[in-house]
Amino acid sequence: MGEGERQQEQEEDSRSWKKKKKKKKMAAASSSVQEWVKSSVTANGLAIVTLDRPKALNAMNADMTALYKKFLDEWSGNNKVHAVLVESSSARAFSAGMDVKGVAAAVQEDLHTPLVPKAFSNEYKLICAIARYPKPYVAFMDGITMGFGIGLSGHGRFRVVTERTVLAMPENGIGLFPDVGFAHIAATTPGHGSVGTYMAMTGAKITTPADALYLGLGTHYIPSTKLESLKLALLHGDLSSNAFHAIETLLDMYKVEPETEPLLKPLLPAITACFGANLSVADTIEALKQHQVSDDSAVASWAKGALAGLAKGAPFSLCITKHHFAAVVAAGANADNDDLSQIEGVMRTEFRLGVRTSTRPDFIEGVRAVLIDKDQKPKWQPGSIEDIDMGDVKAVFAPFETPADELMIPDTVVL
Repeated sequence: MGEGERQQEQEEDSRSWKKKKKKKKMAAASSSVQEWVKSSVTANGLAIVTLDRPKALNAMNADMTALYKKFLDEWSGNNKVHAVLVESSSARAFSAGMDVKGVAAAVQEDLHTPLVPKAFSNEYKLICAIARYPKPYVAFMDGITMGFGIGLSGHGRFRVVTERTVLAMPENGIGLFPDVGFAHIAATTPGHGSVGTYMAMTGAKITTPADALYLGLGTHYIPSTKLESLKLALLHGDLSSNAFHAIETLLDMYKVEPETEPLLKPLLPAITACFGANLSVADTIEALKQHQVSDDSAVASWAKGALAGLAKGAPFSLCITKHHFAAVVAAGANADNDDLSQIEGVMRTEFRLGVRTSTRPDFIEGVRAVLIDKDQKPKWQPGSIEDIDMGDVKAVFAPFETPADELMIPDTVVL
């Protein structure tokens, strides 16, 4: 055999080995996804999705999201399925959100990685499916429920919170923006959407059942000690005739009133004054500085915490967030003529934002500083609000040059 033939054979062997390795990797990934997103259907027609990736706090990757939606699609047309329950196998977290480490690693390796549009497309199509789901959709939001965790639960009909529920949208702190249709939810919060905007811009954590209900993120407060008995009641209830009524009746039987009043309610005037839709990021910062010296100690303490939250966010991300959330609030007042008044329109816009912000330097830097090195000292580009060109911000919202690159989803999702 000549040298050229030997080299050719070696190259063929190498290609063959790489193909086998890729197949093994894909098989292993498929097996993991099946283990992390489990499904079952009970005799009374209750379909159950169980998130079981506890070491990663049920962080969702693109394949997990696709499988989740596959289950919902199948059940929507199955007459033997009357309702859906979504839960976690762990009391620590319902879901901490998207698997951003995986996306960041892929972007670092290839700025044009197909994983970016795939991950956001899978997420946003699933969110639209949940928002329009034709059957009762119940989410047990027990434990950490952040980012995409809110996307999986907050758009559903029945949202059960417990004393362990922790709600937050921390994406500005890693150079992205609060997505998963949270702007659509935030627009309905008190203060004409101001409270939701405050939560989104600062990454503030909602840790009390009273506040979760006040914001509308939860529909029922049920102590964690009652979840197991509630689940048993759902498993054995009659869901065949009117599942919506049957489930609401059960949830009402198990719910309790929070022991405390919402912490945010007395702060509403201050929140509205600082996070109103008509204010820019710079206006918000200035208003918070004024409230920081308020004679009311609760208001002063809140303003100080809000400023600290804003300081953690990438300046470009903060400007995107403010622009987007204000637009969605405005759309709510003009629902008949504005695409952003519907969840599908919001998700189409957020797809553009997600694809573009995830390939900016801030995303890689934010993930490094917050989740990998954990030095909490990201170097943002640009480094301050004053350096932001609003023309650059608005450009992120523009349609893609190629229509085929847009999120392809109908105005009303048909499952």
